Amino acid sequence: MKTTPFTKFHIELGAKMAAFAGYNMPIEYTGINDEHLAVRNDVGVFDVSHMGEFWAKGANALAFLQKVTSNDVSKLLVGQAQYTCFPNGKGGIVDDLLVYRYEAEKYMLVVNAANIEKDWAWVNEQNTFGAELENASDDIAQLAVQGPKAVEVLQKLTDINLSEIEYYTFVTGKIASVENVIISATGYTGSGGFELYMYNDDAEKIWKAIFEAGQELGIKPIGLGARDTLRLEMGFCLYGNDIDDTTSPIEAGLGWITKFTEMKKFIDKDLFAQQKADPIVRRLKAFEMQERGIPRHGYEIVDTDGNKIGIVTSGTMSPVLKKGIGMGYINKGFLKVNTEIFIKIRNKDVKAKVVKLPFITV
Repeated sequence: MKTTPFTKFHIELGAKMAAFAGYNMPIEYTGINDEHLAVRNDVGVFDVSHMGEFWAKGANALAFLQKVTSNDVSKLLVGQAQYTCFPNGKGGIVDDLLVYRYEAEKYMLVVNAANIEKDWAWVNEQNTFGAELENASDDIAQLAVQGPKAVEVLQKLTDINLSEIEYYTFVTGKIASVENVIISATGYTGSGGFELYMYNDDAEKIWKAIFEAGQELGIKPIGLGARDTLRLEMGFCLYGNDIDDTTSPIEAGLGWITKFTEMKKFIDKDLFAQQKADPIVRRLKAFEMQERGIPRHGYEIVDTDGNKIGIVTSGTMSPVLKKGIGMGYINKGFLKVNTEIFIKIRNKDVKAKVVKLPFITV
């Protein structure tokens, strides 16, 4: 298994470790609920160094990105980031990702850990524009410092006014006396904070500085278990669960990252435009349990007569709501908010209802 520059800290702190996307990663430290609430109420730190980073550079980088991603990269100014996806040419999704406009002709693509090799092969296959591509995944470490006290912690370590960094923008500057750290007002929790990109050689120094600065504010290391429950409360998609090579962004409720402007010619544009115009068979919807029960990935969704009408893609017990929540693809006719549905849990049909996202307001 691969390790990150922070693996030794996870082991020293007694984290429950497991293989994830080929890396030895922390799943939990003090418990998923405890870590989840620490991020919602205070501040927590995630090691997300397993994520992939590609650079797209040169005069043709924009044209290349406009072809391979669904969102409109031409709208990005230097210092802005964008959520998007790679359509796969068959109506599905290769991966979802972030695109950062780092310089006028230099972009950073942040992809999911499990898809690095697949994505790297895909972007090279699609690069008919001669854009300069570089896979920097093994050279870059990443920490996500998330929660309402994240600004207070990190502000101790930099002269940059962090409060001025707007959502989905970033700056490159100094953190803990380390130069050239990308400080990005993004994250996967919905509780605010930053994602920090640094070179591996600087990672240990920054980790130690963050935890020293956050000690009086109750800072905690957070594992991948709480990362999943946090993102689900906000209704953020997880690749491999809620979206994959068989799901379209239109079905997944990601029409907002699928831009049909005349100048943008991207993979699967015509197919997605047709899906948007014509009612499609299924949609990704959120639901809350109305009876006791925890929905899990792969559970059937049924109607009042027990007929299968969908499948659960993500589910958990919400640490904030203290009830079962989930998302799943549900057939047309059962999509309206407050529609009664049932989740088949251990051969019992347990009542739920369709709700709007996010599950909670933070």
